Amino acid sequence: MYLDSEKKKEIFAKHGGSDTNTGSAEGQIALFTYRISHLTEHLKKNRKDYGTQRALQLLVGKRRSLLDYLKKKDIERYRAIVKELGLRR
Repeated sequence: MYLDSEKKKEIFAKHGGSDTNTGSAEGQIALFTYRISHLTEHLKKNRKDYGTQRALQLLVGKRRSLLDYLKKKDIERYRAIVKELGLRR
């Protein structure tokens, strides 16, 4: 599987502060970004997989909401996570 518990711990440790801090906005944004990149690669090979396409759109919306929240609460944390993940904003 592409996303096991070890990979999640690694993502949260890098972006969330610690591997147990799964509630941080940065950690969740990083996890959503990882999942979005995986689904994008899947859709490049399987154009007609509409279920995956819908799941991708929902994930992008969730990430967008978290980014908007972070931008409203703390602009410096927002700028740091966007730069670190290489998101277009």
